[in-house]
Amino acid sequence: MIYVDRPAWPARGRLWSHLISDVSLAELHAFAEALGAPRRGFDRDHYDIPADRFPMAVWLGAYVVPSRDLVRLLRTSGLRRPKHLSRPAR
Repeated sequence: MIYVDRPAWPARGRLWSHLISDVSLAELHAFAEALGAPRRGFDRDHYDIPADRFPMAVWLGAYVVPSRDLVRLLRTSGLRRPKHLSRPAR
């Protein structure tokens, strides 16, 4: 399934949503392509989509969930790819 949170994340003068799949990255990329989201919007395990694309994502079938649920869904599915928190040795 595809999930999206409500636009609430400010960046570059806009509000953004996160778009994820709990099935596969292939499903996520196919949905993002249908949505018209550029591949550059993909970040490790999700797409950042601007608020003006949110209604279309829902129309195409994305389920709206709270932001906190997105990480849980990604972890449960095994698709979570967190940023590495450690710094390289100097």
